[in-house]
Amino acid sequence: MIIVELGHPLDPQPAALLAQAQALQAEIYDAEHNHALPTDALAADDVRFFIAREGDVVLGVGAFKIYSTYGEVKSMFTSPDGRGKGIAAALMRAVEDTARAEGLSALKLETGDELDAACRLYERHGFTRCGAFGDYENNGVSVFYEKAL
Repeated sequence: MIIVELGHPLDPQPAALLAQAQALQAEIYDAEHNHALPTDALAADDVRFFIAREGDVVLGVGAFKIYSTYGEVKSMFTSPDGRGKGIAAALMRAVEDTARAEGLSALKLETGDELDAACRLYERHGFTRCGAFGDYENNGVSVFYEKAL
């Protein structure tokens, strides 16, 4: 059974998953186009960080950062052992439910143009492509999504 709950990004298992995600992004994108929050920034008061676990094993992570009226989805990642188990969908539901409960009107996110599985996940969950937001710029590499809550 997959359990999704609030977690801490600096705990060993989530930190290891975040390191895997960051390594993958570094293989694909140069530093200029890599917008992942540093692991310690995911522990900030304005971030809600989730883990998905099966028993004692953390198989996925996801988060959102709170802005005035919206949340920005950050650091969604499922370990290779966890793929195909519905973990990303469960994390996405937790992110959406918590953002809604916090009174946010929308979720937004930036992902990379080569991360097809991520784009499919967001589209399955009702996100639609949008323009750059916040401090992002249209750079030909980033893909932006939003979803009203």
